[in-house]
Order: sequence, then structure tokens, then C-alpha cells
Amino acid sequence: MREAMREAMRRDDRVFLMGEDVAAYGGCFGVSLGLVEEFGAERVRDTPLSESAFVGAGIGAAIAGMRPIVEIMTVNFSLLAMDQILNTAAAIQHMSGGQVRVPLVIRTTTGAGRQLGAQHSHSLETWFAHIPGLRVVAPATVDDARGMLAGALDCPDPVVVFEHTGLYGLQGTVGDAPDAADIDTARVRRRGSDVSLVTYGGCLPRTLAAADTLADEGISAEVLDLRTLRPLDSSAVAASVSRTHHAVVVEEAWRSGGLAAEVAARIMESSFYELDAPVGRVCAAEVPIPYAHQLEQAAIPQAADVVAAARQAVD
Repeated sequence: MREAMREAMRRDDRVFLMGEDVAAYGGCFGVSLGLVEEFGAERVRDTPLSESAFVGAGIGAAIAGMRPIVEIMTVNFSLLAMDQILNTAAAIQHMSGGQVRVPLVIRTTTGAGRQLGAQHSHSLETWFAHIPGLRVVAPATVDDARGMLAGALDCPDPVVVFEHTGLYGLQGTVGDAPDAADIDTARVRRRGSDVSLVTYGGCLPRTLAAADTLADEGISAEVLDLRTLRPLDSSAVAASVSRTHHAVVVEEAWRSGGLAAEVAARIMESSFYELDAPVGRVCAAEVPIPYAHQLEQAAIPQAADVVAAARQAVD
């Protein structure tokens, strides 16, 4: 993510980063370390502790022709700026009859697994994916972390980028100058023929691990990474289900009213006659995420839970 921001700022003088502790401290998770030394305090801006104020400033800068990247430290803090995001950033193009665009990128961390307590372990992507006027993306690989930001900055609409805290330590190799990843389509991460495991973000590594276990048992699982949560790539989901005839949707958010429910409904609408069994869901327990490590791990989806759901789907 740091390299993606560095490349964007070198390429376009209109791009700047703003948020709490992004400059001198290098960001709460160290994502912006070294950027202020390279680009200066005008383009890497520490903000006051007021999400509504600095998200609003980012909206104004975007309308005025800049390309701001606004970092909200963790997704729970986005609640303090929901009026700006929902009622202004997402709505102003429609309310202005197309005269005003908001090319704003909001980056925020999401998810559990690092013992950050109930208030800092939310997975609220579904809330944002519910809002017309926004684009919502969730990179889950090093390639997408580096490439999807460029795609988001090229988009004329406001884009919310969800970065799972558990993926910041993910290692991998990318090319010297990757093209901007598209922010429209899902990606098959593993081909399979028996069951489609549909997921995104922090659940992707666990779902791939589950697919490895299932392969040892003779079950061929296809893993589909949604990547973009709004707009959903429904055609990719339908294509995967048409190959496997079974589906399990995996997400770290709570089960009730979650994105998994939306994906399952779309499968039923588009692919009902392709299914040989009901669509399964693997989601977080319906509790505030616990702080204690053992309880936290028990509350969020693990590879073993995905394996069990896939077995049930194909039995």
C-alpha cells in the first residue's frame, strides 16, 4: 500500500494523503512511513482528531480538482464521518444532476484477529456496499494492494478501500510497474469443480487454506475473490456456480444482514437451477468481537469452519 501511494504521488501532483498520524508517525499501522520525508507536509498531512472534518475537507479537495487519499484509522471511526460519506460524497453527483464529481479515495482498516477489542475489530464493509454512489473495494493480495489504489484514484467516483489488518504482514512479489488493477471484476484464485468458495479480504487466505484441506479429502474447491464489493461482479459468481453447482460464501462480518446474505440471494436469483444444494454461509459469531485471543479466534471464521461448510454443501 505504501508503494502504491508513493507511485501515485510521484505520478500525479494532485494526489495527497491526509489523516490522523499519517505523517510524522507514519500511520497507525506504519503504512505511510517515509512518505512525509519524500513529499513534504503539504502532501502528507496530519489532521485533527475529527473524522467528519477531514473527510469533509477531502470531499472539498476532490470537488476542486485534487485527488485526495483520506485515511480513516479504523473502520469504526468512519461512523463519525458517515454523514459526509453517505449524504455528500455518495450523493452529490446525483443531487447536482451530474455537474459535480467527487474523485475521493478513502482508505480504512477493517477486520479482527489482532486483539484490538470490540470497538476496533468491526467488519462494516456491507454498510458501505449498501450505498449507491460509492465504489467499495477490498484488496486481499499484494498485487491488488499495490494496483487497486491506482484504479481507485483513476475513478471519478468516491472509492472506499478496505484493508484488512491481518493482511498487512502478507508477503509476495509484484512487478516493477504493475498496471492499475481493475476495480470492477472478481478474480478466481483457485480453480475447482466441486464447490465454489466465494470470499474477499481477510478471509481469502483462510479460504485458500480450506481449499488445500478439501483437496486432500478429494473435494475440488474453486475460490473466488470478490475484490470489489460494490458493484458486485455477479456474473463471475454465477459463472463459478455453473461450474461447481455448490456454493459457500465466506466473510468476517456478522451473519445477519451481511454481504454473504446478498451474494447468496444473487446466486438464488441467477443460478437457482444450477445448484445441487442450498448456498452455505460462514460468518462471524453474532457477538461483539472479544479481546481474548482464544475467544476472538472462536468468533471469526477459520479455515476449519470453511472446510466443514464445504463438506456439508457437497454431501
